[in-house]
Amino acid sequence: MSEETKTYDNILLEAVRDGVYLLTINRPKVLNALNAATLEEMNDAVSEVISDPGARVLLIRGSGEKAFVAGADIEHMSHLSPIEGKAFAEHGMHLFRRLETLEIPVVALVNGYALGGGCELAMSCDFILAAENAKFGQPEVNLGVTPGFGGSQRLTRLVGRAMAMELLVTGRNMSADEAMRRGLVNHVYPQPELLDEGLKLASMIAGKSRSAIQLTKQLVQRGQDLDLDNACVMESDLFGLSFSTPDRIEGMAAFLENRKPKFA
Repeated sequence: MSEETKTYDNILLEAVRDGVYLLTINRPKVLNALNAATLEEMNDAVSEVISDPGARVLLIRGSGEKAFVAGADIEHMSHLSPIEGKAFAEHGMHLFRRLETLEIPVVALVNGYALGGGCELAMSCDFILAAENAKFGQPEVNLGVTPGFGGSQRLTRLVGRAMAMELLVTGRNMSADEAMRRGLVNHVYPQPELLDEGLKLASMIAGKSRSAIQLTKQLVQRGQDLDLDNACVMESDLFGLSFSTPDRIEGMAAFLENRKPKFA
């Protein structure tokens, strides 16, 4: 049973299941393009989710059947000065980095176009579920600009330097199947099944230990840019830290008692 939270102009935020939130970018007339107001509302919605101690997973999607997010709002960007353009990029960078480092998993449900800022938004999530009609790309070169919300950096880390360079300088799109082959997408589903599959996955995650997931996400996010020795030291440290949590006590007791754990 979904429960609407605070009212926004450009997005919808719903608590759809225990611990599971669904954020919908709701600008279908412009294919959910991102402008400054939408970024600000998304940032506010993230704060609302994190203020709930019961939050376990955040799903992000676009409204309508045509697009997840077709990109940053070109009408909005066309009037920006260089200084304003930099500020707009920093606005998006801050939000997307916040999603990337959020203490709970964030999952993108990509239906239709995820181009430019939309692709960058999807890549800032922990992983991506895509509908069969999904299209991914960074077409900024067609507008005479570079990516501005982290596309050149996240795409390189996800698909490798050579493939990222090809996509960035040609501006071509990737199908959902190609995106999965390249390691950008985790799973591809028929369009009508995408939300249900996302909710199924979210419910699975929501039943796990929140503290263990939070520490695991830190390991993946922080460790990917460390050398292996230091990354493994960090893992040992956080493994030890996890022994201080009530979830560790409950999880191990449940295993020894042959029952399902009841995490806080």
